[in-house]
Formats: sequence, C-alpha cells, structure tokens
Amino acid sequence: MNPSITFIGGGNMASALLGGLLRNGWSRDDITVVEHHADQRRRIEESFGVATLASHEGASSGSKVVVWALKPQVLREVAVHCDGRMSGALHLSIAAGIETADLCAWLGTQRVVRAMPNTAAMVSSGVTGLCAAPGATDADKQLAERIVQATGVAFWVDNDERMNAVTAVSGSGPAYVFHFIEGLQKAAGSLGFDDALAKQLALRIVEGAVRQALGSNEPVATLRERVTSRGGTTAAALEVFDRHDAHGVIAQALRAAYARAGELASEFGRGGASR
Repeated sequence: MNPSITFIGGGNMASALLGGLLRNGWSRDDITVVEHHADQRRRIEESFGVATLASHEGASSGSKVVVWALKPQVLREVAVHCDGRMSGALHLSIAAGIETADLCAWLGTQRVVRAMPNTAAMVSSGVTGLCAAPGATDADKQLAERIVQATGVAFWVDNDERMNAVTAVSGSGPAYVFHFIEGLQKAAGSLGFDDALAKQLALRIVEGAVRQALGSNEPVATLRERVTSRGGTTAAALEVFDRHDAHGVIAQALRAAYARAGELASEFGRGGASR
C-alpha cells in the first residue's frame, strides 16, 4: 500500500511528481495538494482528480509524506507555521537552496530529504539529486527515492554543498540545452530555413545525438571525433567553438549557478531570514 502524501504547493514540479505518482500506482484518494491560487487548484483538480486545499492550515496531520514544493523565499514562513503538526511525516523538499538543517529546524523533525529535480520530470525523463538529513532513516530514504523515481532517475549526494552542484548541473541543465537549441534554430534560420523547419531541425538534431550517446558505451568525445573529418565542414564549425572556448563558457555558467545556489541558502535559510 502506498502512503498518503500532501503537497504544499501545486506548481509545475509538483504537477510533474503528481503525474508520475499516479502513473506508478498511487491512488488519487491518497494525495492532497495545498495550493493558494484558485486557478492553479482548478487546474490540478481537472488534470489529476486529487483533493485540493486553499491553505495548509486545513491539511491533515496524518499524512505519511509531505512534499514541499514552494519557492525558497516563502518556504520558511509556511514550514515554521506547520512546526510539530506534521512532525510524524517524512518531509521531502524540492525547494532550491534550502538546506536540510534549516528544514529540520523549521519543521521540528529530522525526517527530512532534499530533492533537486529538473523540468524533464514533466515528461518522465527527469534527473533528481537527493540528500538526506542525518536523522532520516533508511526507510525514509527508500521512500523518497521511490517517489522521485516516478518521474525519472535519482541519485544521492552526501551533503548540502553537493546539492548546490546538483542544482547547477542537472537542476538547471535543461535550460542550457534549450539555450543551445534556440541558438541552433536561429542559426539555421540565418541560412535560409523557415522558422518551423529550423525548429524541427534543431530539435531532431539534439534528439538524435542524445539517443546515439545514450546507446553507446564510448566516450562522447569519440562520437564527436567520428563525425569530424580533418579539413571538413564539421571541423570548420568546431574550430569556431574552440576559438571562443565554448567548454570554458559552459564551466563558467555552471560555476555561476553553483554560487547562486549557495546564495539562496544564505538569503532564505536561517542565516538570511528573520525569526
């Protein structure tokens, strides 16, 4: 039997998890979503057929799992208000930057697991990093992993600092790929392709390359080399990337995301929020 779950927040990532859970055998009767915005509540009710509430004050204290799907800047206020009332549950937070120690202090329990999913969870291809508070049990960890695996694959890291790296790499990763697709589409347009065809070309190119890489045990660099003939067209293009240090730019971008994840903890955790 699957445990009852209460979602605090009903945005895109909560919806992705909801859909995954329902596809993986969770009963609609065991899921409740607390969402302040009326339009969002209606969307959730129509899309998933689960119970919704306008305020966390009406949420049941008997839920076995509470999924915190709020923005980091508002999580503390709501969590502190719930202190003790849901202390018997496993708490799974998908808020960026909020550390496990802060969550434990606000919620009055050590049964806390942080999760950093990405938007590919919406199409069951998500990648989610997990980090448990020291007091979380093995059963808590197994349950948290089972919940997030409803939307893709999951992996564990040992501490909150590593979660900042997860945020920078996989959490924000889809945006980097979309940015590249956007640039490829624009470049194709500049060579005379209409918008619709340029978009299809960019999407299919990336899709095909990813499938090829996933299906191969060889390094990605080897796959690249196989389509790069000396003095050919591909080599001419890659020389431009190298001249502008494309790999270095990517590394700088990830370091900026990593630094920002740490800043979020300072801004909205115990160090940055007034009590």
